[in-house]
Amino acid sequence: IIALVSTAVSTVIGTLTALALDRFRFRAKTAFEGAMYLPIIVPEIVMAISLLVFFNTTFTLLDRWLGLTLKFGLGTITIAHIAFSFPFVAVVVRARLADFDRTLEQAAQDLGANEWQTFRYVTLPLLMPGILAGALLAFTLSIDDFVITFFNAGIGATTLPLEIYGRIRRGITPEVNALSAVLLLASIALVLGSVLLQRRR
Repeated sequence: IIALVSTAVSTVIGTLTALALDRFRFRAKTAFEGAMYLPIIVPEIVMAISLLVFFNTTFTLLDRWLGLTLKFGLGTITIAHIAFSFPFVAVVVRARLADFDRTLEQAAQDLGANEWQTFRYVTLPLLMPGILAGALLAFTLSIDDFVITFFNAGIGATTLPLEIYGRIRRGITPEVNALSAVLLLASIALVLGSVLLQRRR
């Protein structure tokens, strides 16, 4: 469930981010673009600790100012997964936009289509292979993540990698081997699917 939710949100945010960076000029665009690449560049342990500090600080301030008591759990895991996976979607969609022929949009507008119709019937279908590839990549990263999840899960929340880790600590069993094999094969299949979609024209 966490992987599905984070993938859906990451795909929307990543696609909109890619479109904004490709189509618009605004102040601090370079700084924003650099910040977007941080989750891709920095080590995962650094990202995990940064998110842990962010959540701790946010929860403390909300408790002090508004009296809201929030705890680590599925919500923090989902937000953390969105934070580190949407830049990957943005990168994949931007790569698709680099080969995008803008004259197709101009032709649609010349034929009477408004901006929304142009986006819905011209831009979006042409970007769909890149969007789907980014979504598959985001899902792979989310379902396979251990470090960031481990730091931001809290008590009682678990994912498949955490479940495998917990069972390994008690000894390697056939169930652990089966879960690991399923996770590995699923990750390989999703990555291959992402690559094939990126190559689709």
